Amino acid sequence: MTSDRFGNEVDPGVGYARGRLLASSTDEVRRLRRAGQIAAEFVAREGMEKVAICTGNLRFFPATAADLPEICEEWIGPGLYGEELRQAAISHMGGDGSEAVAVVNRTSAGIVAAILTLSGGRPVLSLVPGGDRSHASVSRGARLAGVPVVEVHDLPELKRLLAAHLPKLLIVTTVTSELAMLPDELTAVAVKTARAAGCKVFLDEAYGARFRPVIHGGAPSLSFGADLVVTNTDKAGLTGPRAGVLCGASDTLVPVIARASELGMEARAPIAVGAMRSLHAFTAEMLLEEARDGLDLSEALEAALGGGLVHRSALGPKIDEQDLFARVLELAGAERSARVPAEVAAAVGMLMLRAKGIVTVNTHGQPGGRVSIRLKPTTGAVARAGGAAAVAGCLVGAMDEVAAHLEDETWFSALLFGEGK
Repeated sequence: MTSDRFGNEVDPGVGYARGRLLASSTDEVRRLRRAGQIAAEFVAREGMEKVAICTGNLRFFPATAADLPEICEEWIGPGLYGEELRQAAISHMGGDGSEAVAVVNRTSAGIVAAILTLSGGRPVLSLVPGGDRSHASVSRGARLAGVPVVEVHDLPELKRLLAAHLPKLLIVTTVTSELAMLPDELTAVAVKTARAAGCKVFLDEAYGARFRPVIHGGAPSLSFGADLVVTNTDKAGLTGPRAGVLCGASDTLVPVIARASELGMEARAPIAVGAMRSLHAFTAEMLLEEARDGLDLSEALEAALGGGLVHRSALGPKIDEQDLFARVLELAGAERSARVPAEVAAAVGMLMLRAKGIVTVNTHGQPGGRVSIRLKPTTGAVARAGGAAAVAGCLVGAMDEVAAHLEDETWFSALLFGEGK
């Protein structure tokens, strides 16, 4: 067991210390349910138009009224929209037109189904940017498949591990949720090297399918030659619904979607139609606007908290949960605490949600997700919260309030769960 900077044991399954209050995925679901209640109370008080989504994920449902009676119908609908969906996904990800396409109910579902189908009883290699880690669905999928995950960050190590482990599957995360990014050159060589070694290659392009080409001038997802690519339809400029679009070689995709269907992870017709409409509606300007708002928010937070605490990403500011915890300890005049960074970050998020309707991954993230403060404003979110300075002030105020109650477990329980734990 490794420990964080404060001596708390880190859960290797999620990469952070859980603490007493958020001790399991069950507790995180309870936290998520409480966030829903706080959000509903805010909407009743202020209206939906004041909600500011700063998770980087819009989750609207862009299917039209005309879609509902025909192509959203579950029996005939998929045959009516199937080719339009295929062309939309191929165009979005830069394919040659030969690829097959399927939609799953989450990007994580596609990752898990791919591991279960393609790992072949061998260790799964996971290539991620240096200093970052794989998405939790990679380790969870591998656990379900009964195989280990071996993370790698560079080409020499990848070549060594390919020879040492003889894997059947390499997962490449081009851009992580922290927006750490692999160079396109490394991705291209890694794909070619792994395939030459007899390995299937799966690109996790949840962010990367748009973030790399639009923000960094990168190559289209399907141009790297991977067997399968997945992207998310509710982040990086797409408007929702939450779903994952799989695209790639038919002989690889069909067994993966078959396994997903066995496990109830395939997207039903209305979700697939919504995903298709989201792909149709995407423009680079949508993502560029989010990046501009993120820059404004980064500048406001740096002015309020200092650049040493705030780190800029291309889509908005982030504060490492351990750095946040250290600052809250300082505000409380304490050297240590029974709390852990994940609990403090969740409490800060809840207070921001309650005060100004600011939705963050700290309130609405799924169990096992990152717990750093990451403010990635979706289109119009900063304005709805009253501007970048107002968001920064809200975060500073939340930190002060958490510091004032740092050792009050009853207060934390009431805030995170609506009740005593």
